[in-house]
Amino acid sequence: MSRKIKIGTRGSKLALWQAYHVEELLKKAGLESEIVIIDTKGDQILDVSISKIGSKGVFTQELEDQLLDGRIDIAVHSAKDMQSNLAEEFELIAFTEREKENDILLSKQKGISIKNTTQSLVLGTSSTRRVATLKHFYPHVKTVDVRGNLQTRIRKMEEGLCDALLLAYAGVHRMGYEEMIAEYLDLEEFTPAVGQGSVAIEASKALNSELKEQIIKACNHPETEARLRAERAYLRVLEGGCSIPVFALANWEKGKLTLKGGIVSLDGKKRISFEVLGDGSQPEALGNELAEKVLAAGGKEILDQIKKAQS
Repeated sequence: MSRKIKIGTRGSKLALWQAYHVEELLKKAGLESEIVIIDTKGDQILDVSISKIGSKGVFTQELEDQLLDGRIDIAVHSAKDMQSNLAEEFELIAFTEREKENDILLSKQKGISIKNTTQSLVLGTSSTRRVATLKHFYPHVKTVDVRGNLQTRIRKMEEGLCDALLLAYAGVHRMGYEEMIAEYLDLEEFTPAVGQGSVAIEASKALNSELKEQIIKACNHPETEARLRAERAYLRVLEGGCSIPVFALANWEKGKLTLKGGIVSLDGKKRISFEVLGDGSQPEALGNELAEKVLAAGGKEILDQIKKAQS
């Protein structure tokens, strides 16, 4: 296949970093590509929280439209932005090697810590998972909704909206703001969103099979793929989107795949978390097993309450 692979992406700096990263992986494999920038609903509506817009496809719909009609060959996303159920016509064909999965506090103020109960702390975040987790472990911390790209969020923080931003390490690292990291948050408490730290490559199922295999070979990291397929299977059963405070993190340990995850109520009062261990060759089965445990232990009631509150 000698034609250029068209890579669809959102236009934010972080989305472009991801697209260039994939372009670089393709280039190393001897494949030519070009980047096509596409505006999405999530980029256009910045004054409303994601849970109110409706989390399904808020950052992906427009890219998928172009995958379908062949204007682009692949779409590049933050894996954590991908809804748990893709439409029948699409598939995730590759996941890039995962970076550090932690949430972090980003601030220009030194010495900030969520553990310091004497400090009155206001954190900026648009994540229901992070807000609910704070309410559970650190109820003294206040939050304010902040959206937009990383640069916009930093500007809002500097203007006094909040003391620090609660973000994923991966995005901060990719944008070169590591020197502003005030604190790395514990993975036991702040278990990340499904897929956090990896880039997902989406394609239409109608994509030429030879081209698809070349893209997978160039971009997919098999150990990361197994981890994310376990996490996404868990999310799929819980029907979680960006607006549901579910969390999961899979890891390889001595050749086995472990999956830890759960759900937290919006008020932070109830948090359910389990860990399951299994064979890495069946990651989806592991995700399903975890989901059944979480739902049976009260997760279903929490989910029902959340859906009621958000309807």
